Amino acid sequence: MNRTDIAVTGLGLLTPGGLRTDTSWRSVCTGISTAATDPELKGMPVDFSCRVPGFDAMATLGPQVWRMDRFVQFAIAAAREAVTDAELSPETWDGARVGVVIGVGTESKYAMDDAMQRRFDGRPLTVSPLTVPRMTTNMAAGEVAIDLGIMGPSMAVSTACASGATALGVARDLLLADRCDIVLAGGSEASCHPVTSLCFSQMKALSPRVKDPARASRPFDKDRDGFVLGEAAGILVLERGADADARHATVRAYFQGYGTSTDAYHYAASHPHGAGIERAFRSALADAGMEPADIEHINAHGTSTPMNDRIEAQALSRLFRADPPPVTSTKGVTGHTLGAAGAIEAAFSVLALQDQLIPPTANFDSPGPGIDLDVVAATPREQSLRTVASNSFGFGGHNSVLIFRAAR
Repeated sequence: MNRTDIAVTGLGLLTPGGLRTDTSWRSVCTGISTAATDPELKGMPVDFSCRVPGFDAMATLGPQVWRMDRFVQFAIAAAREAVTDAELSPETWDGARVGVVIGVGTESKYAMDDAMQRRFDGRPLTVSPLTVPRMTTNMAAGEVAIDLGIMGPSMAVSTACASGATALGVARDLLLADRCDIVLAGGSEASCHPVTSLCFSQMKALSPRVKDPARASRPFDKDRDGFVLGEAAGILVLERGADADARHATVRAYFQGYGTSTDAYHYAASHPHGAGIERAFRSALADAGMEPADIEHINAHGTSTPMNDRIEAQALSRLFRADPPPVTSTKGVTGHTLGAAGAIEAAFSVLALQDQLIPPTANFDSPGPGIDLDVVAATPREQSLRTVASNSFGFGGHNSVLIFRAAR
């Protein structure tokens, strides 16, 4: 066991496909989109989303939920599942040696919207004194730390839609620097809000298929026309491999490499040649001690937008010399969960390694121009997998690539 091996020992997921890891994984493996008309988005130009189904915050978390925004509630639920899955207990760990890093792409719209509405209604003194702590992005990490007695590093990461993946990279660095023995890392986002939907719609980023939401999210397909807004949380428990072995933990996979870069090109669009994507991927390969040929599957960023899917596909074709490994985008099922996307897709990558199964890309019928990839579609593909890469990119030119290795 190499000291630089970082083990994934626990997973916690809350996604449009289900309230736990097992139900979320089964959902993405069906290849059936979760997008549906959303009553909360009534009156918006795009009135559908991929919403987490049936989440009862009070029943799940208890009366403390009154002080928490939805994205914080999601994070705690996912963190609790991940800790249980890792067979860890806050009662027995050294909280000062445990950290939490959670990516959030956008601050809460729920808390701010409520405060603004009260102001405009002429009731400014009824604004909750908890508005600020409810809306700030660091509260997912802060409340998880409170809930689980974590007294080591606790921080938020915000790199737009790469936030969840970046958080995992930061957590890996904390472990390698020996600042922690255990880190809970991932992302959380509760973005299915009218304001969020309206703003992305005005950017022409969302698919306008209001008459057929289930067919709207179609990464890499020739008829793709924008992404579908989603919400989710994903938390992974990370430990040094030697520490996991010492406590006889079940290792789901190893987090072998992390690479990051910035395009320094545009506030919203990726570099047209995907130069930053390539830099991040090559950096992750170098960190993992691998070559492109070592990667056997890619969970792509694949948002279903015309330009970004093409740029990612062409970058992968160059990197892999026109022969990329099988690619999927689970956003076809989950929609785009923004800051949580990189985390839930990291978990799906780990599960792909465990089950030796690549989930299909929902609604992929035929590739668009410039998409020269082996896109897994229709049904899951059974394949011997030793390594999986997961891509995440965000507004501002942020690029993060994660590489996982099978535990077997």
